[in-house]
Amino acid sequence: MSGIHEFIDNEIKSNDVVLFMKGTPQFPQCGFSGQVVQILDYIGVDYKGVNVLADSEIRQGIKEYSNWPTIPQLYIKGEFVGGCDIVREMFQAGELQQHLQENGITVRGAA
Repeated sequence: MSGIHEFIDNEIKSNDVVLFMKGTPQFPQCGFSGQVVQILDYIGVDYKGVNVLADSEIRQGIKEYSNWPTIPQLYIKGEFVGGCDIVREMFQAGELQQHLQENGITVRGAA
């Protein structure tokens, strides 16, 4: 495993919720990343944002790691969940909140 894949692997395994995104949670630099940030903020989950624009190796490495061509990418408990469309659909259906809770992650406003 290359150094960058080790870094990505470590980020995913050492944080319950990780969002590989363009920009930061405070300043998303693309609309899709911004939408996922809004959803995660809305459901009140703690997560780590990794800015792929800060390092081209991470930007390329995460696509290889997940075999998924686009960013953002959301990981929960070490598992790749999906990109913006998937996260939005799961959120709207209530599945994202349920998936988080099933993994022992606190969601705001959840019973």
